[in-house]
Amino acid sequence: MAASHALETPLAGLHRNAGARLGVWFGCALPDSFGDWQGEYRWARESVVLVDKNYRAYLGFTGPDRVRYLNAILTNNIKDLAAGRGITSLFLNPQGHIQAEIETYAEAERLFCVSFAMIRERLVAALDKYIIMDDVTLTDETSGYGTLALEGPDAAAATEVLSGVKLTDLDELGFKDCAVGTIPCRIIRRSPGGVPGAEFLVAQDSLGEWWQRLLEAAKKHGGGAMGYLALNSLRLEQGISWFGYDFGEKQIPHEAGLQDSHISFTKGCYTGQEIVERVRSRGQVNRVRVSLKFASDAVPEAGTPLLDEGREVGFTTRAGFSPKLGAPIGMGYVRREKSVAGSKLSYGGGEATVISTPIG
Repeated sequence: MAASHALETPLAGLHRNAGARLGVWFGCALPDSFGDWQGEYRWARESVVLVDKNYRAYLGFTGPDRVRYLNAILTNNIKDLAAGRGITSLFLNPQGHIQAEIETYAEAERLFCVSFAMIRERLVAALDKYIIMDDVTLTDETSGYGTLALEGPDAAAATEVLSGVKLTDLDELGFKDCAVGTIPCRIIRRSPGGVPGAEFLVAQDSLGEWWQRLLEAAKKHGGGAMGYLALNSLRLEQGISWFGYDFGEKQIPHEAGLQDSHISFTKGCYTGQEIVERVRSRGQVNRVRVSLKFASDAVPEAGTPLLDEGREVGFTTRAGFSPKLGAPIGMGYVRREKSVAGSKLSYGGGEATVISTPIG
């Protein structure tokens, strides 16, 4: 997909003026790199990086039935979500296939949901279809907000110096509303790879100013801005799957390996639950998502067939170069019997090995 066909993002012009190379990530125009993607990767591993996360859609739910409504259509437990906390769920169709990944944050008088701009229109239509007798109002708030993130081993220190917020005081996906100077924001704790980081949800019209503030904070701690070439490699090393790349409408949760993180098995009924429970009671699926290391220097494209003695047993979803391993790595789906770490497969460029993550 060419960058000209991507959804324009609020900071795209600022990045272009700074000399960044833009690509298409999550259907949006976002930086590939700011000049040296492996240097940006090192910052993420060793200090702190600033990431433009403006690929998101933001939806608000108000009304007395908002909790009951979302709890009945999402896979995780919304009913017991306390104010100031968030949780990640899946939105399934009745056949159990993944339609969206959705984060839900509980406020005093509304639920605030975050998903992906590339599916915003059809997601809003699908969610609206389930509002029948419920007293719920769905509001598309995508044009009002943007998200920037600090992550890396020094992200918590940079966040505290900038805002006074201690990430260690927040649960994962917990949030705190505050202001830096006169500019309000919401700080959300997110810990990719187990390292506490911060996401800053801010008004879209203040994104430019926030970018400069956070960039200055990152530089003071020895880091800087990071693009998606580095982020892609980092997430693959961490074993973190991406919606729209590594799972989506062709998968059910157990195939994608999301049953422990995105599903409550005690909350009661929700759309697609019958299929999820059937798979759990049966105890297995025929294919599962795995991490892979590739022997060739060539990074395979998404959809590359994976073979076992000439027989197709799976396919790749996403790949990139791993600085930690000095080789291309990726994700894919393979038949369960070939999913054990160390299993050898072949593809057009050579040999692929199933590996365990996180790496390093």
